[in-house]
Amino acid sequence: MKVVVCAGPPTCGKTTVLKQAIKRLQDLGRRIAYLKIDVQFADEDTVFREEFGIATKKVYSGDLCPDHCNVIVLGDAIRWAAEEGADILLVETAGLCLRCSPYIEHSLGIVVLEATSGMNLPRKIGPMLSLADVAVVTKIDLVSQAEREVFRAAINETAPVTVVESDALHGINIDHVVRFIENADDARHPLVLRGNPPVGTCTICVGKKEIGKEAHFGVLRTLEQDVFYRGE
Repeated sequence: MKVVVCAGPPTCGKTTVLKQAIKRLQDLGRRIAYLKIDVQFADEDTVFREEFGIATKKVYSGDLCPDHCNVIVLGDAIRWAAEEGADILLVETAGLCLRCSPYIEHSLGIVVLEATSGMNLPRKIGPMLSLADVAVVTKIDLVSQAEREVFRAAINETAPVTVVESDALHGINIDHVVRFIENADDARHPLVLRGNPPVGTCTICVGKKEIGKEAHFGVLRTLEQDVFYRGE
């Protein structure tokens, strides 16, 4: 079974890209399962189940970072998709942590970026882009040719990924995305995260609310960007 992890900032068009891809994959006879990982609200699983008749699941990360949640639940999700007889598991993650990678080895990593989000966006989102295989740039009909070229150059400067420019709402260039999915490797065990997670013990993530470096331990930093470690 192939595993495709699709990440990107909110409202970038991830769901629209996957919806167009599913239509084409079903035309090719592929059996698809879909997992949606979000923070506190999502209805894409219901939409996809009703529109395409595929197996779907949804997980709310809640107090967890969506990318951390993805790492924790993906083993169960792959077993569930296999039990459903899927050829392809599509994972759509909110991907809000810009220091983590949601992708795993021997999978296809797709990052979706909207061309209207600003020319410097590719320089800001870290491993979500730099460890992806394909960058799908959406909403290209809303920017000029010059802006598209600058945006593409920023992506190429940041990461060695294949760039697909798309008007996903109308399905333009989605065939390229489908070809990447079709040519992707099958998932292999043991499942391993692609790239290294951020180094550090975060007392804020475990619920410590006090302000100031004096109240925390682990990997810390000062206003002057000095990094230091406090704790055992």
